[in-house]
Amino acid sequence: MNLEWIPASGFQLRKAGVQFDAVRVDGDEGRQLALLMETITGGEPGPVVTEANGRRAVYFLVPAGSTVRKSWPAGVTTLNAAVGHISYVPIPALTGRTWPLAWHFPPTAPDRFVHTLLLLNAASALLG
Repeated sequence: MNLEWIPASGFQLRKAGVQFDAVRVDGDEGRQLALLMETITGGEPGPVVTEANGRRAVYFLVPAGSTVRKSWPAGVTTLNAAVGHISYVPIPALTGRTWPLAWHFPPTAPDRFVHTLLLLNAASALLG
């Protein structure tokens, strides 16, 4: 599997809007949304990164450009490359020491991401 945006070790920041956009939901609500997405998709929602400290953020990686011009509920932060907007997403390696980041759901294919509209509907139901 050729996923050049995943670091070989540790973790690195990747510019949103290139390979993917990201949707961030902090704390317990982010973890609840990840579990809801797991249930909705039969166990394979697409790549999701969790953070163990600070905001305890959960990052849902979605196709590049798919978060712009959508009405997300309060509590959701979109990370993309919209006009005048630059965002970076922390990405852990698939194995090894990556604390405080980890893959809640690792990527399974180069072009497989979280389905944006499914995530938007789930987030709206949970957070809205």
